[in-house]
Amino acid sequence: MKLKLVVIGNGMAGMRTVESLIESAPDLYDITVFGAEPYGNYNRILLTPVLYGEKRVDDIMIHDFAWYHKHGITLYCGPDKTVVDVDREKQIVIARDGTQAYYDKLLIATGSVPLILPIPGRDADGVMSFREIADVEAMIEKSETRQHAVVLGGGLLGIEAANGLQQRGMNVTVVNRAGHLLNRQLDDQAGAMLKKQLESKGLSFKLGCTINNIIAVEGHISQVELSDGSVLQADLLIMATGILPNMMLARRIGLDCEQGIVVDDSLRTSDPAIYSVGECVQHRGELFGLVAPVYEQAKVCAQHLAHKKAPVYQSLQPATRLKVTGIDLFSAGDFAGEAGAEQIVFIDPALNIYKKLIIKNSLIAGVLLYGDTADSAWYLDLLKNKIDISPLRDGLIFGQTPLSVAA
Repeated sequence: MKLKLVVIGNGMAGMRTVESLIESAPDLYDITVFGAEPYGNYNRILLTPVLYGEKRVDDIMIHDFAWYHKHGITLYCGPDKTVVDVDREKQIVIARDGTQAYYDKLLIATGSVPLILPIPGRDADGVMSFREIADVEAMIEKSETRQHAVVLGGGLLGIEAANGLQQRGMNVTVVNRAGHLLNRQLDDQAGAMLKKQLESKGLSFKLGCTINNIIAVEGHISQVELSDGSVLQADLLIMATGILPNMMLARRIGLDCEQGIVVDDSLRTSDPAIYSVGECVQHRGELFGLVAPVYEQAKVCAQHLAHKKAPVYQSLQPATRLKVTGIDLFSAGDFAGEAGAEQIVFIDPALNIYKKLIIKNSLIAGVLLYGDTADSAWYLDLLKNKIDISPLRDGLIFGQTPLSVAA
């Protein structure tokens, strides 16, 4: 008799766990999955190419419906199949339409929800987030009849949304509270280079300010008033101001939650029958928004669910590899440089290349690469393994040259 595993959340984290579990213990569980969207598991990172027309929805599917059928997985998906309650005593999951499923083990992978700022007028038609396929479809529809788009948030998601809408023919302005773009991944210099390159592609920017008010005409957004007193025409406003762990269900059913669903080193929650992975979790005080650590969680969680001798989950060295509208970026560690640290910088304005290394006590403490990320893996290895760079010091900024390899 197989054990029963129920998964709440049909996204990248939950399905990566299921995929790893099937590889490790293919006959251990009957698996049932509940998802709030009417699709199989798709790659959210590739929503931008769908927005600007390079890919179709079918192209970004990681697991289509046939995959679930092939592996004997029961999939309930769509808004009516959203899980609204869990009876932890009877170990039963309950969906909005009354569908129920018994579990021996439960995996909560509810991901995150977009942060919608409490700006007056935010309920107007044309104000939306950029999070799922339905959002992209709505943005494409608006772009066909509307002209002016404003994106609030100069992070990766905001810039990608702006680029996609601009390629759809809209006039796009990005509004960002910070003084430069990608302020969590880049410093002032690299942020300024990115802004200049994106402006050359036709995007506009308002930095160091935010939106104070949304003006609607007959229920549809028309303008936005900025904190610097200026007004922008806006037929569409994309809120790309961050994400919050989706722990509403976990909190409702009494699991320990702080900033996210609290999990231990095996990705188990405060209920020993319930595990959790992905952007909804909090591990040792840390939250997660990148794919690499989430996939590592999935691998570790799957081993524990498979009753294998499993490793404990350890947070990876934070490193960000991005390709923003065709521009390569990489940052890791303390790329800003704390007091007492030394900086090695290389700039080639003609080629739009900028490299910065932060050195402390003969070790790399941080890396920032803009426009040329060929040596990112090498620098990250030096950083993670705390390798003395003294013998490489003179040529370090130029990357993994034959000389540095020999040394």
